[in-house]
Amino acid sequence: MRVLVTGGVRSGKSAHAETLLANRAAVTYVAPGPTPTEDSDPDWVSRIEAHRARRPESWITLETPDLSSALARTDGPVLVDCLGTWLTAVLDERSLWESSGEEATAIIGQLAQEAADLLDVRGESGTVLVTNEVGLGVVPAHRSGRLFRDLLGLVNQRIAAACDEVHLVVAGRVLVL
Repeated sequence: MRVLVTGGVRSGKSAHAETLLANRAAVTYVAPGPTPTEDSDPDWVSRIEAHRARRPESWITLETPDLSSALARTDGPVLVDCLGTWLTAVLDERSLWESSGEEATAIIGQLAQEAADLLDVRGESGTVLVTNEVGLGVVPAHRSGRLFRDLLGLVNQRIAAACDEVHLVVAGRVLVL
């Protein structure tokens, strides 16, 4: 089963995603966002620590922004949390924040399609991906915010098309779309 779990910030989407694989002993947890450093925002570090503490000890953590490689080399169940932090890491790594919208869309679209194609190859091993739903709010005031929103919308569409189910989490409640 391939499931995309989406929702707003602090909606309960990560906790829900974890319950979908809770009965599996060996899960690879892919954390594709920026790795915290000494200079990282303390709130970001706190969120990462809370996620780490919540995971079962039997789960293997893989911290990498190379989502395609992570999906390709993982045989068993995998949880990717989250596509929004993955997108941020890729935009940072490739200096795409100031690129033209077309350039960024082409690169991110290709990376998202590669990941979606790998979901098809992975088949029934159990894959759960978490993402942020960013298209329901106000239009961001800054270009970088609009770029992020548009690109994550593209990523979410590509990944959702490759999944068997999409779960929307709002206020801790789950709606299967």
